[in-house]
Amino acid sequence: MELPAEKLKDLYVKMMRVRSFDEKIAELTTLRGLSLGMPHLYCGQEAVGVGVCDNLRDDDFITMSHRCHGQSVAKGSNINAMMAELFGKKTGSQKGKSGTMHMCDRKVGNIGGNGIVGSGIPIATGAALSAKLRGTDQVAVSFFGDGAANTGTFHESLNMASLWKLPVIYVCENNQFAVSTTLAQSTSVKNISTRAMAYNMVGETIDGMDVIKVYKAAKEAVERARKGLGPTLLECKTYRYYGHMGGWVIEPFWVKEYRTKEEVGDWRARDPIDQLKAKLIRDKLLAEKELEALDVSIGKEIDDAVEFAENSPSPAPEDALEDIYAE
Repeated sequence: MELPAEKLKDLYVKMMRVRSFDEKIAELTTLRGLSLGMPHLYCGQEAVGVGVCDNLRDDDFITMSHRCHGQSVAKGSNINAMMAELFGKKTGSQKGKSGTMHMCDRKVGNIGGNGIVGSGIPIATGAALSAKLRGTDQVAVSFFGDGAANTGTFHESLNMASLWKLPVIYVCENNQFAVSTTLAQSTSVKNISTRAMAYNMVGETIDGMDVIKVYKAAKEAVERARKGLGPTLLECKTYRYYGHMGGWVIEPFWVKEYRTKEEVGDWRARDPIDQLKAKLIRDKLLAEKELEALDVSIGKEIDDAVEFAENSPSPAPEDALEDIYAE
């Protein structure tokens, strides 16, 4: 199935928006020295979040790991509100109270990120159970890293979802490292997707640097879920360009030995945005000048979001007592 030109352009724009957002966070924390919590950057993994979320509706659910900026932008969360949240401002998506690892946006089905490894997996499973009990055709997606595939919540959730044929897609973003621990050091299988066999569900490993492949695999998984055919485990093999967290554009001394510059360079040579850009130009779907104009426009969106955040008011002391209980 060849994707139409408009769809390819849409995927490119969304990946660029995700990349530009987190590149700006890297700039603000590393060059300007701003304290924006402990952001975990998504650069390099854009094809996964965008390829999956582009198959979802606003009323479909996602849960995320601590590396949640990318999926939030991909699911359609408001960029101004996200940036203001990172700045701790009252106009933030959670009124400046949650920060980088707990982004959420109920208007677009974004249940939220979480700093606890693997904790979003059972939450997405519960959201899928809710959809089934309510008789809707909504689906839930859980994004998590390779490290989370070794937690108890992963195995318990997959077993339950398969047993009850829940409309949920488990998306393992295998970026090769749990902080600085390689998959080979922590995991007994080469492909995490093979674990789906133990739970009698569909499992597939795909190239997470190719947004078209991710989009197509996610489309099939979402269609299965909507038809009541049960869950899917998608393993997307990808790579994060920067350090595990914060301003680690250059790895700190205590984790610098776990990967080489050559390895990072090899993965960057397969950059998902560059790959799609080359295809758009090669197939004469967009001219290079048109793509450059899109990049400039997206860059302005992000700069405007920073300006919005900087000019927004901080929460008042009495605001700390609000939003404690659900009304």
